[in-house]
Amino acid sequence: MTTFKRKDIHYAWIVLAVTFVCLFVGSALRSVPGIIMLSLEHEFQWHRETISGAIAVNLFLFGLAGPFLGRLMDVYGVKAITILLIVLVTLGAGGTVLMQQPWQLYLLWGVVIGAGSGGTSMIMGSAVVNRWFHDRRGLALGILGAAFSSGQLIFTPIIMQLNMLEGWRTSTLFIVVLLALVVLPLVIGLMADTPSLKGLRPYGANVQPDTKRYPDPNPMRKAMANPQFWLLAFSFGICGLTTSGLFQTHLITHGIEHGFPEMTMAVSLGLMGATDVFGTILSGWLCDRFGKRWPLAIYYLLRGVTLLLLPYVESTEQLMAFSVVYGLNWLSTIPATSALTADLFGKQNVGVVFGWICFAHQIGAAIASYGAGYIHHLVGDYTLAFMVSGLFAFVATGLVVLIKE
Repeated sequence: MTTFKRKDIHYAWIVLAVTFVCLFVGSALRSVPGIIMLSLEHEFQWHRETISGAIAVNLFLFGLAGPFLGRLMDVYGVKAITILLIVLVTLGAGGTVLMQQPWQLYLLWGVVIGAGSGGTSMIMGSAVVNRWFHDRRGLALGILGAAFSSGQLIFTPIIMQLNMLEGWRTSTLFIVVLLALVVLPLVIGLMADTPSLKGLRPYGANVQPDTKRYPDPNPMRKAMANPQFWLLAFSFGICGLTTSGLFQTHLITHGIEHGFPEMTMAVSLGLMGATDVFGTILSGWLCDRFGKRWPLAIYYLLRGVTLLLLPYVESTEQLMAFSVVYGLNWLSTIPATSALTADLFGKQNVGVVFGWICFAHQIGAAIASYGAGYIHHLVGDYTLAFMVSGLFAFVATGLVVLIKE
């Protein structure tokens, strides 16, 4: 058994750092479709609805694969499953540069990358944190949530610039290289499944972990019989409806159609990422200090208000102000939802249970991705899509209030 003997730093923070890098680069991959959408339209003459459909398949399969990947991580460990998925996603993203037909977009981006993206997602992050951390779970989950935000902050302007100067293939290959040469070696070299493999207790634990504690044989039977599961699932589904499926797919094209330059929209998304880094880490701290339910309800309420105001944003100053306010609660829902899942259904089962809750999130994201594209096809803009998503955020606020911690 390998032990980590340094006393000044717990190995949990090393594992957290590796997981941060996985999610950091993974967020860049997930932001690519929204950035290159117009480039695909111009080169291949594909309709907006066609491209949005492939992204919707990606989001749906990402969610559907989540609970199964979470179960595999619960049973076989995070490291092996993550390595396998990173290889799959890297090959899929590399293959997209050769595509010529819409079915290839659906196969590679929709199916291969969609099913494999769980290796760089909060399903992985939740499994890691709930194994390695007894104390500071909220903070650790907040840090991982911030990985998505900081990835968006750093990579969106870079990918947009590459797309404008060198084309969409170069911007895609940039992410492929990062996955293959940075993320994969870090996971192979430094990731560890449990503290016991390093001769350690979880961070903050006063007793040795119970190495004989295995996941329940059928945790979902108990979870689905509990109304709290459905409140979490439906509210997190609305989270997907109001964030990744809508914004990462359509915000840049919405802004360009309303007269904003491409780089201004990239800066807007980057600014959302910058403020979300602060908002997500703050969310984890608030969850540790004040509980999860009421902060989560406030996040959805604030999100609903900002979405209703988005169609009226007309100047660069207003766009940047919107980016700051919206960014504060983009991913701040993740620490609260993940921690509530572990508290209600057991840390040993969090992979599979949170995986199904994330599936609900991705169903909402897929509906928003395709639905907003379809609405745009019918009426020529995204105003109705933003209004409907804002109203759904208010529904999520009511659902969260009903959860019993």
